[in-house]
Formats: sequence, structure tokens, C-alpha cells
Amino acid sequence: MHAKALLVFLLVSASPSGAKTIAVAPGDNDQETLQTALIEAEPGDVIELAAGTFRLTNGLSLDVAGVTVRGAGPDKTVLSFKGQTGAGEGLLVTSDRVLLTGFAVEDTKGDGIKAKGVDRITMDNLRVVWTRGPHKDNGAYGLYPVEATNVLVQNSEVIACSDAGVYVGQSETIVVRNNRVSFNVAGIEIENSKHADVYGNLAHHNTGGILVFDLPNLPKMGGHSTRIFSNTVVDNDTPNFAPPGNIVAEVPQGLGIMVMANENVEVSGNRIEGNRTAAVMVVSYTRPFEDASYNPLARNVRIFGNSLGRNGWDPKFPGGAALAAALGGGLPPVMWDGVTRFGDKADDGTTTPASDVPMVSLGLGVAGTPPTKAQPTSVAPAGASGTLAAVVLPADQPMP
Repeated sequence: MHAKALLVFLLVSASPSGAKTIAVAPGDNDQETLQTALIEAEPGDVIELAAGTFRLTNGLSLDVAGVTVRGAGPDKTVLSFKGQTGAGEGLLVTSDRVLLTGFAVEDTKGDGIKAKGVDRITMDNLRVVWTRGPHKDNGAYGLYPVEATNVLVQNSEVIACSDAGVYVGQSETIVVRNNRVSFNVAGIEIENSKHADVYGNLAHHNTGGILVFDLPNLPKMGGHSTRIFSNTVVDNDTPNFAPPGNIVAEVPQGLGIMVMANENVEVSGNRIEGNRTAAVMVVSYTRPFEDASYNPLARNVRIFGNSLGRNGWDPKFPGGAALAAALGGGLPPVMWDGVTRFGDKADDGTTTPASDVPMVSLGLGVAGTPPTKAQPTSVAPAGASGTLAAVVLPADQPMP
């Protein structure tokens, strides 16, 4: 059958806009067939992907606003990039008001699905996986909205990224909910972003479960206002397989939740257990940086109401074993590096985390001080409660 015969256009709607459904089935020229559908779509159209495996040799791109790409389900419709020859992501979206739902992306050379510079992007009921399992040459990110506004990532699964399964970077107004992430270096990462709700997710068998970072030398910095609540963060035990030099290559195996160099972060109502390094770590950024506008300290972090099982019995960071021994065989639920200033700045009174469970401070004082200089002290529980408002997506956010 000729490939173009597989591209079938069906008018299924009499809507005033003339939006149509474009039905696409796998065949003998999937690359051309699927990319053609993505190019010829018009605002309001639905690209309906049939069940089966689309065998792709290069990345795909979508730059038409208001399009839905819908598969028959993530276990039925598979976009396989095992034969991909070009570098880069599997699917790149650069247009607004896009809904991606009901399909899988496998074995991309780069990131799985990337959405850059867009508004109102929804990723729903997707699966991104590298079928060989954890490997340093796997793509960095599975579901990857960046420089975006009004981001919804939900009901999806990501396996074996060499950086983060779900990564939302340099974005604003974000909801990440009800996803499953496993065997990634970081399960979920919110980086240099503002106003994020991360809830209802299962993060297990990653190196680290959920991370909130702010990094220097990026177009957008000053990440703040993230709520991490009602997640299950258990048994994160995969050895770190990130390429050397990557910031997440420093994440110790067996970490539940980490907050680094970010502001106004709430960690509440999560189930956190089976993480050998720590349940929760609050730390500063330690590498050199030149940007005077960057603040490497974690500020106004509140930790409360979590269900905490066994964590911190075998911390996998330099000096961790000695620290655990000194503290009676393991770390308390919260470990803070005790950094309160950087450079020649004065102490920042907002750096001490507020926690309703025991915490240890390493007492490092100045950002960049090596752990070997730690002077650990126990910090008694104190009152902590939430202050951040829920994230509200716009009424016209694309929904399945």
C-alpha cells in the first residue's frame, strides 16, 4: 500500500471553524506520513493516531496552534524512534494550545517530547520509555516543557531518562499530577520555574524522586512558589547514570525529595519511605557562578504533614556514612546543609527550613563549603504550615 494512501482525511465535525479529524495509521513510510499530518493540520484539528507502531527515522515537529494529537492509548499507539538517525527530540512542539494524549514515545536519541516557548500545553496519558533501561546515552528528558506558560502534565509514565522523567524548566503556572516515573535519574524536576503544583505522582526506583532546582546562567532564574504534596516517593534506589558534568549527576542514590537554591517551596502530605540517603534534603547550589542576580540559597522551605517511613539509613554522599554513624545510625527525616550566605553576603534569615519533624543541619555556613567541614547539629521540630495558593490553569487549557 502506498504510504500516502494511509493518510486519510475525515471530516467529522461541522463546527463553524471547520476543524477536522486527520486519521493516520502506521504503514511503510511513517516518517513522511506522520510529519505531513503535523504540517497540514490547521487550528482546531485532531490528528488521530491509530493503534500500532509507527517506525520513525527522525524527529517530528508541530508548529500549528490549537491542535490535538490523540492516540489509541499509550499501550496501543507507539511512536518508535529506535531507528532514529538524526539527533534531537522525538516530538517538538512550538505552538500554543496543544493537547497530546494517548500514545507512547520510545527510544528517542534525545528528549522524548519537548514543548518550547508555548502557552497552554497539555500532556496527558502518555508514555515515554527507553526500552534498554537506565543508560547514560538515553535522552535527558521524557516530558519536557520549557520556557512555557500554563503547563499541565498528567496521567503519564516516564521510564529511564538520563536526567529527569518529567522536567519543567523556565516556565510558569504549572501542574504536574498523577504521573508515574521510575528508573530515571530524577523522577520529576521543576527547574527555574514559578508557581508549580506537583501532586498525586508516584516516584519510585529513580536515583532521586522529586527535585526543585534553580540554576544560574539560564535565561530565566529566580524559581519560586512550588507545592509538592500528596505524592508517593518510595524506594528510589537506581544508581546515578547521568552523564558526567550534568548537574543531576551529583544527586545521590536513594534521595526522596530535594530542594536546591529555590524559594518558597512546600513539601507536605507526601508518603516518603525506602530512600536510603534521605527523605528530604534542602541544600544550596555549590558550583562557581558569575551571575550577580543569582541566589544559590534555598529560602523559605516548609516541610510538614508527610508520612515518613524508613529513610536515611545509608546516605550516599561524601561523608554520609560518618554523619549517619554520628547521628546514631541514620539521618533524621530532613537534612539541611546549613548554608546561610554566599560570597560576601550577610546571613540570610530565611534559609532555615521550617519542619514539623527532626532535622539535621550540617552547619556549612557559606555556599561552596565542602561536606568535610560539616559541623552537624540537630534541629528540633518546629511549626510549619502552608502559605502558597493553589495553581490555577486558564479555563481554556486543552483537556482530553
